[in-house]
Amino acid sequence: MEHKPLKEYWSKRDFKITSEPKGKVLAKEMDRFVVQEHWASHHHFDFRLEMDGVLKSWAVPKGIPYKKGLKRLAVQTEDHPISYIDFEGEIPEGQYGAGVVKIFDKGKYKLIRRNEKNLVFKLEGERIRGEYSLLKFKEPNQWLIFKLN
Repeated sequence: MEHKPLKEYWSKRDFKITSEPKGKVLAKEMDRFVVQEHWASHHHFDFRLEMDGVLKSWAVPKGIPYKKGLKRLAVQTEDHPISYIDFEGEIPEGQYGAGVVKIFDKGKYKLIRRNEKNLVFKLEGERIRGEYSLLKFKEPNQWLIFKLN
């Protein structure tokens, strides 16, 4: 039975060809995040927060900002299964997101505030640490990520 949160993710992939995990929606809430460096048609970073039984996901073309006040575009993408949190590998040509995926950083996060237009959270990764905000623009799927402290 397909779960609505992952329907878009599943529809974009042929799991007979790609090594990406099919996954499922999980009921257990965790507090992990991952940043995956992705060499696809355009090099970018995928930022994912474990939330609502899936990985809420954003493509961040210039990477997660390290300095306070530095702002970066974050384009929300389809939810990914929790099992994607450990994914590294090559997505074959002809498949959605074709290219190499490597884990850039991972760790725990603490959710401070969440509403439909803003997420505030503290990241505790190996490389990325501090309090961050994701602020939604009016345009669909367009967010701004920036470091608060």
